[in-house]
Amino acid sequence: MLRFAPSPTGDMHTGNLRAAIFNYILAKQRNEKFLLRIEDTDTARNIEGKDKDIMFLLTLFGMSWDNLVYQSHNFERHRQLAEYLLQKGDAFYCYCTKEFLDKKREIAKENHQAFRYDDAWAELEKDKNPHPVVRLRAPKETMGFHDEIKGDITFAPNEIDSFIILKEDGIPTYNFACAVDDMLYDIDFIVRGEDHVSNTPKQMLIHKYLSYEKSVKFAHLPIILNEEGKKMSKRDNASSVQWLLDCGFLPQAIVNYLVLMGNKTPCEVFTLQDCFTWFDIRKIAKAPARFDIDKLKFLNREHFKRLNEQDLAVLLGYKDSAIGALAKLYLQEASTLNEIREKVDFIFAKKALLLENLQNDTKAESLEILEFKDAIQTLQQTLLAMLKEQDFSKAEFETFKSEAMQKSGLKGKSFFKPLRFLLTGHTHGPELSDLFPILRLYLNDILRN
Repeated sequence: MLRFAPSPTGDMHTGNLRAAIFNYILAKQRNEKFLLRIEDTDTARNIEGKDKDIMFLLTLFGMSWDNLVYQSHNFERHRQLAEYLLQKGDAFYCYCTKEFLDKKREIAKENHQAFRYDDAWAELEKDKNPHPVVRLRAPKETMGFHDEIKGDITFAPNEIDSFIILKEDGIPTYNFACAVDDMLYDIDFIVRGEDHVSNTPKQMLIHKYLSYEKSVKFAHLPIILNEEGKKMSKRDNASSVQWLLDCGFLPQAIVNYLVLMGNKTPCEVFTLQDCFTWFDIRKIAKAPARFDIDKLKFLNREHFKRLNEQDLAVLLGYKDSAIGALAKLYLQEASTLNEIREKVDFIFAKKALLLENLQNDTKAESLEILEFKDAIQTLQQTLLAMLKEQDFSKAEFETFKSEAMQKSGLKGKSFFKPLRFLLTGHTHGPELSDLFPILRLYLNDILRN
């Protein structure tokens, strides 16, 4: 079984989503179940409702889970196994206070040494501290594992000290709860971020002391860098899955990009389902991958092209499939749902308001703006008069253009620029001859705004 194990302590970031996608693909490839495990052991930092947000996003991105587990529901089982380890002598009570350990850390820092817990400290403050933690005994031998991406990784005995598995309040630590639950739910392949590499030998040691011998594969995903080549943090907008969605990136494009980055794939544009046939976790690059928003925009346009016109219209908030066809024409210059929606909405917006905004934003001289406004008014009156006389729903653009030019008396730039603004709400964009076969169906609505 494979698992995705997020914490309900904040918004999902792109690294989380990438791990979820890879685990889901592997589960499908291996014909195994996919477990969603909400790791809610950090009771102080848990945020109410974040578990539901996680489930919503997984569903939105096309992933379903076979089992749902809240780690806190297994606290009693965690405590039982900690007690078992205490009885075996593989774990022990530690009475060190925070102040004692802080002082030892300060001494190590002053001596330019790495801080290491010493088992001999365990009972030095037994009289002062009635609430001990439980620590697992450090290994005496080298710990190592094979990573499907990074290769063989080893840890010398002095790199792992006796670590806490139960806090003073009886709540299990991350490593203990994680290792026990992986054992309880028969997890045999763990894919997660490389920040967990140092946790892996600790979790393997827990399994060893619990006499759990099942072979478990590991793959630790390289970190994602921002566009400046630095480790992506919460300050980077693109680190937030919700920010990407709010900007108008399609879930299928985001999935495509997260699988593609730092990976060798047989093609550039694909769906989550396509990955089931060819995805190979061993082809993920060892080096960090840089997040390229322009590449994501390209993929977003490609996935817009794959949408049928009715679905695209609905995404934009319209019912008519012709609006979806119109939207696709704007893919020459728009990359996200927000950008396309603005283009389409401007077509049906009140042109007087758009013209006022244009006048406020433009750097053109006031005389030029006044001439533009006069031309728009003249052309609008001309076109409305033409609509009363005939039906343009089947007219060709050349016929419409010639008649409008003749009746308005406008020519060249003084004609085409106002015409584009009246029909689209913009002063530039796709060729009017390409747009007109669809715009002609809505001329009444467009010109009366």
